[in-house]
Amino acid sequence: MQAINSTSVQLKQPITSNPLLTIENVSKVYPTPKGPYTVLEGIDLTVYEGEFVCLIGHSGCGKSTLLNMVAGFNKPTEGEVRLRGERITKPGPDRMMVFQNYALLPWKSAFDNVYLAVNSAYPHKSKAQKKAIVDEHLAMVGLTEAANKRPSQLSGGMKQRVAIARALAIRPEVLILDEPFGALDAITKEELQEELLQIWREHRVTVLMITHDIDEALFLCDRLVMMTNGPHAKIGEIMDIPFPRPRDRAAIMEDPQYYELRNHALDFLFRRFAHLD
Repeated sequence: MQAINSTSVQLKQPITSNPLLTIENVSKVYPTPKGPYTVLEGIDLTVYEGEFVCLIGHSGCGKSTLLNMVAGFNKPTEGEVRLRGERITKPGPDRMMVFQNYALLPWKSAFDNVYLAVNSAYPHKSKAQKKAIVDEHLAMVGLTEAANKRPSQLSGGMKQRVAIARALAIRPEVLILDEPFGALDAITKEELQEELLQIWREHRVTVLMITHDIDEALFLCDRLVMMTNGPHAKIGEIMDIPFPRPRDRAAIMEDPQYYELRNHALDFLFRRFAHLD
């Protein structure tokens, strides 16, 4: 496997933002009957306040492992993950994760799923204050009319809106998205991408998102982090996305630079680091 020094490809950084999240020399090794298995090795990444960063790479390259360490669900074998200079050692309300499978409690309504998070994060607020926060965030994702429906009564897109509302309702500093739109149809996916960008613009939460969709990444993010194959996966390259915000999907897809970036990412994934079975 080609060894790459990721620091050499981290290009310009947002000069108006402050470093928020620091991933420094992070490796993750799991013991196996055949010996140590290194999933990630030597990961260095700085994410800036208010930034939207996407990670892309083949299955098995450790993307979810890396985000789980940011969330505090997992710990590095070597190195550190720090938020505002403080080492992350466990989950916390300053980081909220949205999963592809929604992770909603099936016996609770959309309202109650969000209320559960708000109640946990703000135990000293009054019931009326908590209800107002839930109502605000359900309205933010267009689910006011569906507040009393259970997950079994909701479409996939609506379930993911509940999950996003639940995550945002506790005002995290970092929103972590693990391929949140991967199971959705193309039209619903585009609708939720637009909604996510609108929420991000209004609240300027810092976003870390895994995707397998290059077009999705080019539309959403400020920087695209491209991972090499595992084991011993590294950051192979970081691509700056130059399109101004707010972004118009049709205008971006008419920009010749869009296809240059898309082809560069495709070349990275399917020629330089093709997934060989």
